[in-house]
Amino acid sequence: MITPQNILFHELIGMDVAVVRASNPSLVGITGLIIDETRNTVRVKTESGLKMMGKKGITLRTRLPGKKVVDLDGSALLMAPERRTTMRIRK
Repeated sequence: MITPQNILFHELIGMDVAVVRASNPSLVGITGLIIDETRNTVRVKTESGLKMMGKKGITLRTRLPGKKVVDLDGSALLMAPERRTTMRIRK
């Protein structure tokens, strides 16, 4: 089950997101569905087309099952998604 505590270890593709903070102000307000992720970027399908943005310097907001809203610091996502999703949570 995806929770605010373990979201960084989950697949992001398929999540609806909104950019709520960004070092590039033109990215703030972009909303859509994450369709691809690389080590340094996410690709979001928006109503106006595909947008690719660097993870560094952005904060993405998403809603988890159960209606919990979570903000993700893009810098915390800076690694290959296949590596991030196989990491173990330290207790």
